Amino acid sequence: MGDAGDGGAGRDGGAAGAAGAAGAGSSTAKRARLAEIFRFGLVGGVNTGTFFGCYLLLHPWMPYFAAYSLAFVLSMIGSFFLNTYFTYRTRPTWKKFALFPLTNVTNYLVQSVGLYALVTWAGMDDRIAPLVAAVVAIPFTYLISQRILVPRNNGQDTDDSGPGSETDERQPSRLA
Repeated sequence: MGDAGDGGAGRDGGAAGAAGAAGAGSSTAKRARLAEIFRFGLVGGVNTGTFFGCYLLLHPWMPYFAAYSLAFVLSMIGSFFLNTYFTYRTRPTWKKFALFPLTNVTNYLVQSVGLYALVTWAGMDDRIAPLVAAVVAIPFTYLISQRILVPRNNGQDTDDSGPGSETDERQPSRLA
């Protein structure tokens, strides 16, 4: 393959050069997206460890589903802050904090149904089943959390009432 400038400029008046420049931006965007997905995976690993640790600590003191639910809420709060600062490099706001549980409703439902099915129907150990159910929910959580936590450029995602509310644009992470 040649570079973007050879062979194409004579046919389309330099459009190949413009396409090459657009391709470079696309490559940068792809790298940025992959880095974001990698950071999301790291946060997910920390969040899963937090969730599972809380679940194991709570499980002896309450029924497995109550322990699961409480551990889920505790880890979701930590996940909010890790995802805003580290994954998406945006500032947390009260609006995002209020909406973030909505990103986890799908996650919770997928995991809950999976947990119930794995324990009740498949006979899986109730100490391991939450991890298996969590893996299935990962792609849903990424897409929904990105939708809520990442500001849109259309001016609809502004909130002046929370921590860091002086701007809702992506900021350099203090954790990275």
